[in-house]
Amino acid sequence: MTSVSVSTGTGNGDGDGTGGRLRCISSMATRQLIDVLASAYTKRTGWVIHIESVGGVDAARRVQAGEPFDVVFLASAALDKLIASGHVLPMSKRELAHSGVAVAVRAGQTAHDISSEVAVRQAVLAAPSLSYSTGPSGVALVQLFERWGIAQQIQPRITVPPPGVPVGALLARGEVALGFQQFSELIHVEGITVLGPLPPAIQITTTFCAGCCSTSAQAGAVQALLDFMAGPDAADAKRQQGMEPA
Repeated sequence: MTSVSVSTGTGNGDGDGTGGRLRCISSMATRQLIDVLASAYTKRTGWVIHIESVGGVDAARRVQAGEPFDVVFLASAALDKLIASGHVLPMSKRELAHSGVAVAVRAGQTAHDISSEVAVRQAVLAAPSLSYSTGPSGVALVQLFERWGIAQQIQPRITVPPPGVPVGALLARGEVALGFQQFSELIHVEGITVLGPLPPAIQITTTFCAGCCSTSAQAGAVQALLDFMAGPDAADAKRQQGMEPA
């Protein structure tokens, strides 16, 4: 779990210096990006953006339980469930970024060919152990393994990380030999080699979104924050974090 408060205290740039405070919760997949964007927003406005980053399942559970957050950042499908249950305001949903899945090994290990669907299947079959995240991309990978007809064969070799623990950390510690996770989560991990994205035929793209929690009393301030995060000024930061603007 990661918790960050981003603040300049007084505001400058485009902001009026009055500031305020927003409490946010995000999945680990968007942690780096949201930290960068929140810092930029604080410099503009002086608003304090407190971000807690946890596993996506845990983030959704806490919002569902009524914990008082202003903003939640999650994959689109997970956010839609919170909207349906009345825990996120429906008109507040904003698409922020698209993120694809990459493949990685521990640094110094033999690199697998992942240039095609057939090559990735062979890499999975050859790996003595493997891991993938518990989010939407992990669900899609399981479906892919089932379509390939290898799900039962590789099941004993799979390690699913606990919520909030990145696949890259398992790779770096040598606990698994092959890992699949959002590219944005792998590029910042030391001790691993990112082989590249999944080939287009089997690429798994997740759209990450944000919404105003129904517990928030600051819907206007949330809207202003999300307008910035979804706007053109945030595009470069998204690409630098391995994502594409939505």
